[in-house]
Amino acid sequence: MKSEAARTWGLRIHVLCYVVANVVQVMVWWLFDSNHHFWPVWSIVAWGIGLAFHVRGASSASRVSHRHRY
Repeated sequence: MKSEAARTWGLRIHVLCYVVANVVQVMVWWLFDSNHHFWPVWSIVAWGIGLAFHVRGASSASRVSHRHRY
């Protein structure tokens, strides 16, 4: 079982990658294709769903480990 520090670190890395990748995609869209459909929305939504599950899993694992610790 992972430690709480490892879960937190993994979640922070996931959030950082999500933000950086989506900011880059929005910048590419804005610079080269801003007159057309906002295509980065698909990545933002789909990856956001995965990120939400990661947040939920990390927080539930944290609660379970606190419960079993005592």
